[in-house]
Amino acid sequence: MKKRSSSHQPVKRVPQRTCVACRQVDDKRGLVRLVRTAAGAVEVDPTGKKAGRGAYLCPLAECWETGITGGKLEHALKVTLTRERKEELMRLGRDLIKENVGG
Repeated sequence: MKKRSSSHQPVKRVPQRTCVACRQVDDKRGLVRLVRTAAGAVEVDPTGKKAGRGAYLCPLAECWETGITGGKLEHALKVTLTRERKEELMRLGRDLIKENVGG
């Protein structure tokens, strides 16, 4: 029986996700996860591990604008957001984008 060479390490699979706004596929860590919790609240999930129905957005202002105000996030999370909650999520998105840009 042949021995396997130890130099053949299995390639680690990187999870891929799709932005609900622009439909761009990227590494899971390259996108921002939003989650609808069991209570029905929509929250930003920086860990990517919160329980609930999740959807992803690119860390770009255009994607947050399209995803939140265009209804794509509501459709993906199967929830209706109030105008106030949409504005709050847009503020959170702007803050995250500033952090990613480094400014």
